[in-house]
Amino acid sequence: MSQSVLLVKPEHPWKLTPKDLITDLLGALFTVVATLAIVGFSPLKGKLGFALTLIFMSIITATAVSWIKKDRKAAVNSSTTVLVYIAASFVIIALASVLYEIIRLGASQLSPGAMFTQDMSQTASESELTEGGLIHAVIGTAYIVTFATVLSTPIGILTALYIVEVKGRFAGLVRFFVQAMSGVPSIVAGLFIFAVWMVQLGNAYSAIAGAFALTVLMIPTVARTSEEVLKLIPSDLREAGLALGATQWRTVAMVVIPAARSGLITAVILGIARVVGETAPLLLTIGGADAINLNPFSGNSSAMPYYVWKNYSLGNPESISRAWLGVLVLMIVVFIFFSLARFFGRSKGVKK
Repeated sequence: MSQSVLLVKPEHPWKLTPKDLITDLLGALFTVVATLAIVGFSPLKGKLGFALTLIFMSIITATAVSWIKKDRKAAVNSSTTVLVYIAASFVIIALASVLYEIIRLGASQLSPGAMFTQDMSQTASESELTEGGLIHAVIGTAYIVTFATVLSTPIGILTALYIVEVKGRFAGLVRFFVQAMSGVPSIVAGLFIFAVWMVQLGNAYSAIAGAFALTVLMIPTVARTSEEVLKLIPSDLREAGLALGATQWRTVAMVVIPAARSGLITAVILGIARVVGETAPLLLTIGGADAINLNPFSGNSSAMPYYVWKNYSLGNPESISRAWLGVLVLMIVVFIFFSLARFFGRSKGVKK
């Protein structure tokens, strides 16, 4: 008894047919021609007018072609897709433009011999870039960020442990205040430290005052990120530790925290990247200096954001070039921190 076998040819509905390809090409051609015509015979002139007209015509053309070829739902889907691609293009273009300008204006002024071995105590702002450097700002930034990290890391992680592990009576209130602190403008943190640490307690400008201001901004980032990391730890691990007779805090210390170690490191690194470029709090707390200050508890200090702000505000071409160089160095530092955060934040498979 013979049995016939029906062979079904696989279909690829997403693959463009020659007809679809021709239709799309004609639609793109119509979009460009219509844009040029509108820009040429209307008040919409220049690059901005061309870009806005092209966006509008792209949406109209994509919607009309999809409606003609298929139906209304396809037209809505096409217009939404075009909007998504346009939004993504804006983000990529804006980011690429910023990076290009920073690298173009900063790298051309780079002179490692002087920039990373000298300060500005013996150099005028109008001097050539081969004289003077930013080592005092690098050292000040290292002091400020280190102290801010030492202060904010235990507070942020313990706050997250209270919200996730303890789940006390005030856990909701603590979470609310952490979220509220995330939206506090940086200038408010600087004013708070200036009013309390310097006006009320009578302390002078110093790197530690700047570290206190950055701590206020860093704690919410560390706490919220750590909270999300701790929520990802399976409850089975906690229950297994409790079943073996361990107390809650011993389970947290010996099971939960080691399991979340890479995520907690990521939270700290993201907190550092969040505050390393802050300028407003430092303007009110560190005082500014052109020389190296190795004592973080006394005397005016400097930092990379302050260095950029001061040189740019001076206004002469040499100081503006120094400001762009400072921006480049600061961008590289932030990029390194975010790269480290991605490295430690990668999910690691369980080794068998």
